[in-house]
Amino acid sequence: MAAREPKPIENPKTCLVLRGGNCSQVVQDALNDLYSMHQPHAKKFSKKNPIHPFEDATSLEFFSEKNDASMLLFGSSQKKRPHAITLIRTFGYKLLDMLELHLDPATFCALAQFKTKKFSIGQRPMLLFAGTAFESPVANEYTLAKSLFIDFFKGEPADKIDVEGLQYIVSFTAEEERTVDAKPVLHMRVYLIRTRRSGQKLPRVEVDEIGPRMDFHVGRMRVPDEAMLKDAMKTPRGLVERPKKNITTDTMGDKIGRVHTGKQDLGTMQTRKMKGLKRSRLDDEEVGVEDVAEEEATKRSKQ
Repeated sequence: MAAREPKPIENPKTCLVLRGGNCSQVVQDALNDLYSMHQPHAKKFSKKNPIHPFEDATSLEFFSEKNDASMLLFGSSQKKRPHAITLIRTFGYKLLDMLELHLDPATFCALAQFKTKKFSIGQRPMLLFAGTAFESPVANEYTLAKSLFIDFFKGEPADKIDVEGLQYIVSFTAEEERTVDAKPVLHMRVYLIRTRRSGQKLPRVEVDEIGPRMDFHVGRMRVPDEAMLKDAMKTPRGLVERPKKNITTDTMGDKIGRVHTGKQDLGTMQTRKMKGLKRSRLDDEEVGVEDVAEEEATKRSKQ
């Protein structure tokens, strides 16, 4: 119980892979490849589970709590929704959000079909999301898919990353919308990065596809509840430094401070005692002559 308590920096998310009562062989192969890519933080069930995630998620929440898994991959195949892979995310062992993706069996290539060098277990991949659908300001299926895949391939947190460990990249590409009704197809490709000598300071980079190759059609989705999402997005105190008020940094990196003062009443200032504002003798004599002339003029007018 102590290991499952909330922590300032959480452990890497464990993913539970399971299949429904009806699951095609194509979906099983795809689940096996995703399971191997998420190692060593992954668990897999071999038995069938008659579960319908969008109708009742009680069993999924039970499996999540029992196996301490915050992400689930559920594979199923039905006549109405063939070759479906559902990505599920939980918070506090309660369902947060999920997205259904339909795998295209015609273009699917398993990891074993590629006769190239494979990546090592536990390495963190680089992620590439190409397409305007991922950058939509309004939350949709593709922004949810981007968030789920980032959590799936996130791995262990690291303050410093060695460049030698960046050996493969996972690319997600969303096609441009051709018609209003048809949704863009989501292409997933995995490449191995190779560096070659180029005769210059920087090496020449080449990529080789190592699989798996998957094309998805977006299906159903379930958005998170606002209150639960707000709790899930909270950051613990102490991790993020609070910004200081009235202190900013300009483009050159210099700190700029702003000081607020109260309203000044210039009428109460004692300006006569300041040396810079002290009158000279000539000014006093001129003022005296003018005053005497004014007094004589007023006396004559009264007479």
